[in-house]
Formats: sequence, structure tokens, C-alpha cells
Amino acid sequence: MANNVFGIDLGTYNIRIYSGHNESVIIEKNMIAIENKVNLFAFGDSAFEMYEKAPANIQTSFPLTNGVIADIKNMQILIKSFIEIASKNNYKNSDFYISVPTDITEVEKRAFYDLIKESKLKARNIYMVEKAVADGIGLGVDVKSSQGMMVVDVGYNTTEISVIALGGIVLSKLIKTGGFKFDDVIRNAVRREYSLVIGAKSAEKLKISLAELKKKNEPAYVYGRDIVSGLPMEREVSISLIEDSLKEHFKMIVDNVKQILERTPPELAADIYRNGLFLTGGGSLVSDFGINLANGTGLKVNLAPDAIESVIQGIAEISKNDRFKSVAYTIDRMEG
Repeated sequence: MANNVFGIDLGTYNIRIYSGHNESVIIEKNMIAIENKVNLFAFGDSAFEMYEKAPANIQTSFPLTNGVIADIKNMQILIKSFIEIASKNNYKNSDFYISVPTDITEVEKRAFYDLIKESKLKARNIYMVEKAVADGIGLGVDVKSSQGMMVVDVGYNTTEISVIALGGIVLSKLIKTGGFKFDDVIRNAVRREYSLVIGAKSAEKLKISLAELKKKNEPAYVYGRDIVSGLPMEREVSISLIEDSLKEHFKMIVDNVKQILERTPPELAADIYRNGLFLTGGGSLVSDFGINLANGTGLKVNLAPDAIESVIQGIAEISKNDRFKSVAYTIDRMEG
């Protein structure tokens, strides 16, 4: 049955689940909170609320790191918990489509399959979809045509740069730079310039608000702990300082995009030049990143209308549209 379908896009920071039962998409933090090392205390957004605040007996963690599964047991608990919510416990004998990065090992890809197979979801079929291909379909591009396209997906821990043609990946590179590094460099800049220690959540809020603050010409304020006095404090921080601190990581991504472009076959490079590259992922929304990418490559940059959901929307379309079914594959085909 067409409605017995679930799509899963596992990001380090967010998990996205599509349910064919009601055509809905769940987006929550990919985080789990375990009490006394054994009991599930909270998951998703609820667990994230406890992040950097929980007492010693409650451990919060991201089960995914750098695009690969670091804690399969907790990841299975998370997946099953979200699927139960999405399906109202009506999930048995369903088909599952799960996105996987291209530039990881076959063992790491196998872990995504095992995640569903061994999670007591009793799946009927498990299909893998290359994340960049799902991205392209979610962006509304005909990935099965001979026209080449480049997708730059900036996630939390990683950025995946891919060239796609005829429904497959021609070139791909996964680099360990993304939203987390952006947050980290902001924290370091605030600590160095203002002697103020801020948390990861505060750095993220500052990063997200940059574009709006620039537009309104308003200052930024952060709360943290003063290094000298040890007391909580509010400080006004310079927007230009934050932007300058981000440029190094922006440049790293741009340089890697250029490296992939240099390896791209001439005919596909010509397609990319005509059509521009496609930018998506939560990290792509950071102020001026798209401008930096356009200036650094000399290409038009097409920003995803919904950067956080492009992969899961692509998976949903693959599960419903027979034309795209061939881009999904089973573990047997991967190993063959």
C-alpha cells in the first residue's frame, strides 16, 4: 500500500521523517536524553531543551556524528520513537526509504540499513537513496536528465558537495565543516574579544539572527559568563566581528567546491555554468554564505526555497513517483 511508506533523513542536528499515512513530515532535533545510563528520559526537541542544562544523571547526546551513525542503539530508539508517533503505532510491514551520504564507506552505509533492519520496526522493504539525489528531486530538478547539476548541502557537522547526472552521482565530497563549526568559531570570537563564555545554543541563535540584524541595522546581544568575574552577564557584540570569524569556514567550503568543479567533466561543467549550483541544508541559511559562494566560484547560486526539508521532500517524491523509483536501491544492489 502506498501509504505504508516512511522516508527518513538523518542529519547530525535534525531528524526528518516523512509518513505516507498522512503525507506529513516530522522535523525534530536528532538528540536523545538517557537517565542513569539506561532509561529513555526524552528525545527530539524535548531532549534538546535539556542540552547544556541537564544534571549529571541525565546524558544528552547526538547519535549521529559527521554524517555517520556513532551510536546505533540510541539511534534505533530515536527512530522507533518517532515512527510510532508519525504512524500512531501503525508501522509494521512498511517500506522505508533512508538517505545516505555518498562519500562514506560501504560499512558506514550498511549501518544505515541495519539501523532500520534491527530496530524492531518489522520493515517490509528497506531502500537507500543517495542524499544528493534526494536533494535534487526535492529542489524540483529533473535529476534523471543528462543535464549535470551541482548540489552543495551544508549540514551541521558536514557539507556534501555533489555533481549529479542521469540519476546518479558523478562526483561527491564530504567535508567536516558545517553549522557546528560556524557556532564554534562564534563562541571563540566572543570569548577572545569580550572575555565572555557563551553556550552552543547562544552561538546558534546569534548565527541565525545575523541576516535579520544586518537588515534592521540592529546590534546583537548575547548572555554568558564573564571570564574575569565568573558572573552571568549580557554583552553587545559586533556583527562585523562575527561575520569576519565565519569567513575562514566559508572559504574552506568554497575552496572544496572549486576542487570538485576542477574535476568535473567539461560537458557537465558547461551545464553547471549555465544553470548555476544549488545550495541547500540548514547551514546554507547563514548570513552572506550564498554571496560568498557565488563570488568565490563565479557561478549563479540557486538557494533552496526550503533548505531544511529538501532531502525529505525528495524522498517523499521518490516513494510516490514511479519515475524516480530506480534511484532507490537495496542493500543487495549496493553490495553487488
